[in-house]
Amino acid sequence: MTQSIVRTLLDTPGDPAHDAFVERRSQFIGDACHVAAFDEALAFVDCVRSQHPKARHVVYACVCGGSGQLSERMSDDGEPSGTAGRPILEVLRGNGLTDCVVTVTRYFGGVLLGAGGLIRAYSTAASMAIATARFGVIRRSRRYRVVLDYRHIGALQRILLALGGKPGETQYADHVTLELLVPEEQTERFEAQVRDAFSAAVRPQALDVTELIIPE
Repeated sequence: MTQSIVRTLLDTPGDPAHDAFVERRSQFIGDACHVAAFDEALAFVDCVRSQHPKARHVVYACVCGGSGQLSERMSDDGEPSGTAGRPILEVLRGNGLTDCVVTVTRYFGGVLLGAGGLIRAYSTAASMAIATARFGVIRRSRRYRVVLDYRHIGALQRILLALGGKPGETQYADHVTLELLVPEEQTERFEAQVRDAFSAAVRPQALDVTELIIPE
C-alpha cells in the first residue's frame, strides 16, 4: 500500500523557525512552527503578538489536517485584503505543508508598498522562515502493543527501525510491554518479520491507526 507524501515542520512553538528582512524601511519578521490544531496555531499567533506589542501587523496562515482532509485559516490583520495572509498560505501550499503555522510580523517604516509590494514582502518573509525550518513527513501508522521477554527487545527494535517505525511507551515487569508505531504500508512486513524472527513466540497486538512524523 502506498500513500502520498505529506510534509510538516518539526520546529516547535517554543523554538520556531525564524528569519527577517527589511523592505523600504518596513521590517518583516517570519516565524514558522508545527501545530497539531488551530487552537495551537492561534495561541502561537497570540504569543508572537505579545512579543511584538509595537508591531503594526501580525499576519498568519495555518494549515491543519495531517494526512486527512486539510483545513486552512489565514488573517491579513489589517493589511489590504489578499495582500498578506494569502501569500503566506500560498507558501505553505507550495511546500506541501500541513499541521503548521507561519506568522509574519510587520513593523511599518512609513513607506507604502502597494498591493504588489505587500504580496512580495509577506511571501518573502514566509519563504525565508520556511527555509530555516526542519521538515518531517507525516505517515499514517498502526499502533501495536507487544509483550516479550527482555532478551528479545534488541531484535524487535532492529526490525522496527528497519521499517521506519518508532518505539513508544514501555512498561517493565516480568515481561516487557512495548507500544510501537509502524508505517501503515509496512504493517504486513512487520508482522511477518516478527513472526519469522520469534517463531510466533512474540505476537504484536494491532491497536488504532494514528500518525507518525518522521524527520526528512
